[in-house]
Amino acid sequence: MVVQYQGTGRRKNSVARVRLVPGTGNFSINGRTLDVYFNFETLRNEVRRPLNITGTEGKFDVFVNVEGGGYTGQSGAIRHGISRALLKVDSDEYRATLKAAGFLTRDSRMVERKKYGLKKARKAPQFSKR
Repeated sequence: MVVQYQGTGRRKNSVARVRLVPGTGNFSINGRTLDVYFNFETLRNEVRRPLNITGTEGKFDVFVNVEGGGYTGQSGAIRHGISRALLKVDSDEYRATLKAAGFLTRDSRMVERKKYGLKKARKAPQFSKR
């Protein structure tokens, strides 16, 4: 049986289920490669950062199912999921570096709901004295 490590990452409305399997460093996100799934280099780098700072890039194949939200929320959710999965690989070695980088904390910021009488959450219609 192949050893695999799982982690769930969340950001905004995105949820990513991540599996790390010992391998050559391939990424599979919803059945597509990393380069095909994310068009922007910054998002690709953000997804790879937990592996970079722990020195495990190229040691694991990453399989991700991600849903909800937009591409930035999804990339943040994948980063969070990879970080959580790396803890299961070796918590003692990686926890300090991942914690210092802020990858283990779930970003709790959400979109504020729209209020009635307003155009958006806080934007009011233009005021006129007449």
